[in-house]
Amino acid sequence: RNPNAKIIFEVKCSRALAEDIKAHGGIPIMWKTGHSIIEAKLEEEKALLAGEMSGHLYFADNYYGFDDAIYASMRLAELLSESEMTISDMLSTLPQYSSSPEIRMDCPDEVKFKVVERVHNEFKGKYKVVNIDGVRVELDEGWGLLRASNTQPALVLRFEAVDEDSLNRIRSEMEEAVEKAMKELGF
Repeated sequence: RNPNAKIIFEVKCSRALAEDIKAHGGIPIMWKTGHSIIEAKLEEEKALLAGEMSGHLYFADNYYGFDDAIYASMRLAELLSESEMTISDMLSTLPQYSSSPEIRMDCPDEVKFKVVERVHNEFKGKYKVVNIDGVRVELDEGWGLLRASNTQPALVLRFEAVDEDSLNRIRSEMEEAVEKAMKELGF
């Protein structure tokens, strides 16, 4: 609908999202996790849409740019009413990736950012690293994310890959780096 529209999404979101945004002529912008953080980025970028993996969706094309589940439901109903495709048909057009759920590890607030920094240093010479919010290690076959929780004394991990074997390899390498960093910091 809107060529070159900016669309904001958080670091925990699937690679398939950015691919689909590009395929439809949009500009994907990965950003930090958090309701107010995403909403502020939507305004800053003058984006038309933003979303989080948690399901918060912010529409700013024909709406006010804040999270509203009822409005999001109505937009989905509108999309379906204008198409011959079912929602299952639409979803089947997206690339399929293996992914982990969000994994939380207890970690004291005074240590969690140091762990993220050490893991970042571990991977920055080996892989492409995105450090918008924590460390997202990007590989051809997938990615792994480690970030400090905004709201709890915890680390948050998430993984995605083209297949289960790649997912397990990425997860294993990332978890080993986290364990090493925590051990070096006395935890």
